[in-house]
Amino acid sequence: MLEGLLALLPQVIFDGLLLGFVYAMIALGYTMVYGVLELINFAHSEIFMIGAVVGVEVFRYLAPVIPNGIAVLVLALILGAIISGTMAMIVERLAYRPLRARGTTNRLVPLITAIGVSFVLQDLVRLVEGIWHNEFKLQMRLIPPLDGNFTFLTVFIQYKALILILVSLLMLVGLNYLVNRTKLGTAIRAVAQDMSTARLMGINPDVIISRTFLIGGSLGGVAGVLFAVQYSTIDPYVGFLPGLKAFTAAVLGGIGNITGAMLGGLVLGQMETLAGTYLPTLTGGNFGTEYKDVIAFLILILLLLFRPQGLLGQVVKEKV
Repeated sequence: MLEGLLALLPQVIFDGLLLGFVYAMIALGYTMVYGVLELINFAHSEIFMIGAVVGVEVFRYLAPVIPNGIAVLVLALILGAIISGTMAMIVERLAYRPLRARGTTNRLVPLITAIGVSFVLQDLVRLVEGIWHNEFKLQMRLIPPLDGNFTFLTVFIQYKALILILVSLLMLVGLNYLVNRTKLGTAIRAVAQDMSTARLMGINPDVIISRTFLIGGSLGGVAGVLFAVQYSTIDPYVGFLPGLKAFTAAVLGGIGNITGAMLGGLVLGQMETLAGTYLPTLTGGNFGTEYKDVIAFLILILLLLFRPQGLLGQVVKEKV
């Protein structure tokens, strides 16, 4: 039995890496918004879902016309980023900005608002897809070379998986550069540090917050397109569980820390995949693969109890 378990290990590690990058991409959006507003934007799960729906629709209509899957994927990523980013800005403008304008200090109010926005977006997409296609579950239509694969040593690797990992790394590098090396990034960090002082220095916090939501939403849209490409079947509620796990990944790495979000996603992906693969065998079938979901939330509980600042020790100063 031990030999069989060890033989599976390289494939399990690769699958965990892939799942971890999915969580990491979603977690980047949580981190961007939290870093500025200290708001857990649970509606980001649905922004991610909208990106996935856009990806499916782009492939549905362009795959029969454009024979190259990479070209269609690039168009899907661009449209997913634009539509999801725009939707995130609309959510911020209609749901969160009025709360700031009223000077709401109760942290539960924006949190409950975010949950309400999630329900609205879920049902909105369900309504649109129901009227448009009379479908609930949407199936991604892949074309070459995205549907290709190869074997490296004993690891089965799909081309679309390599693209997901590459785009994830590019997103991390690009976001770090934007936040730390650009004028917009300086303004974002200033608003995150002290909104009142930033306003006195000539920075419009509302504009910067709106752009932060645009960036975070665009990242979520890209993640959604890649998720749809990788896992094929989606529905209006597909963002819920990955969104919760991505939030766990953000807390695990250090909420508000961009690199920590990526690290947290990778660690969580590995732990979940290892548990899902080996737990049934090691427990004699008493605990099935479905118990892998428990791992993510168990990690969240333990972190909040013993190390709430996360692996990288990022402590975000409370704004007053």
